[in-house]
Amino acid sequence: MAENQNFVDYVKIYCKTGKGGAGSSHFRREKYVPLGGPDGGDGGRGGHIILQGNAQLWTLLHLKYKKHVKSDEGKGGEGGLRTGKSGKDILLQVPLGTVARDVETNEILFEITSDKEERVLMRGGMGGQGNHQFKTATNQAPTYAQPGTEGEEKTIVLELKVLADVGLVGFPNAGKSTLLASLSAARPEIGDYPFTTLTPNLGIVSYYDTKSFIMADIPGIIEGAHLGKGLGYRFLRHIERNSILLFLIPADSNDIKKDYDILLNELKMYNPELLTKERVLAISKSDMLDDELMKLMKKTLPKNIDIVFISAVSGYNLPDLKDVLWKRMNK
Repeated sequence: MAENQNFVDYVKIYCKTGKGGAGSSHFRREKYVPLGGPDGGDGGRGGHIILQGNAQLWTLLHLKYKKHVKSDEGKGGEGGLRTGKSGKDILLQVPLGTVARDVETNEILFEITSDKEERVLMRGGMGGQGNHQFKTATNQAPTYAQPGTEGEEKTIVLELKVLADVGLVGFPNAGKSTLLASLSAARPEIGDYPFTTLTPNLGIVSYYDTKSFIMADIPGIIEGAHLGKGLGYRFLRHIERNSILLFLIPADSNDIKKDYDILLNELKMYNPELLTKERVLAISKSDMLDDELMKLMKKTLPKNIDIVFISAVSGYNLPDLKDVLWKRMNK
């Protein structure tokens, strides 16, 4: 299956903000005021580069080909104490859950989490002060005016973390896409081979009395994902934004508890805080089990976690799964 090119969750952009305008060195000269004082205005600041949250966006696709972003320079000050015009700001709209990071230092600058939220990514240069700012009792006619300061220049990475209530965690081909399709109106592409899901799929799951929640089918994890194997970090960072982690392991697994421990360890190695999230374990393909076999399997399964036997194909126990998830979400 080809990767869905419409889902873009990582872009790298070279950014440069405008220089501040120079302050003016000017003196008031009018017909009846031949020796007026300094009246040079301040320069305008350079344009900022600003990120704004937009709840209607789901990907960074619109920024995929925007390799360079440069804001305008500020205008110089003028006589008559006229301040120069500030450079025009550049506003980049991004989906909620977008993280801005400095490429050189790897420092996370901030994260956009709410609609219309605005954060200055990079500031324009400051405008220089005009000569009127330097007038003193001993220097009534200063000729000096400040130049504007340079803007900032750096390469920024924008990364999107999927915002969902429930994140599906499992090995490739565990049936996550099938479950999402069964629970919601989402129609992810499904195939019977590893790494079927190469990009996150979101689905809205309906619950009782017009209630609903968002579930994300995230690319399958493999042992060593925290080291960058497979899809590595591109997968793991999406899990950070989910409030509940739904582990999905098929009933025909050789060792369900071992699989669960491997998945858990990958999350722990990536970010130990992920282990503080609510967790639910669903055993998929359970329509092949009878009641007696389920009882025997429960004795070998992880403790202290809600376990639900389900079948996404037949619909077995899916209402019970939604009940458990809703209860956990509103705990």
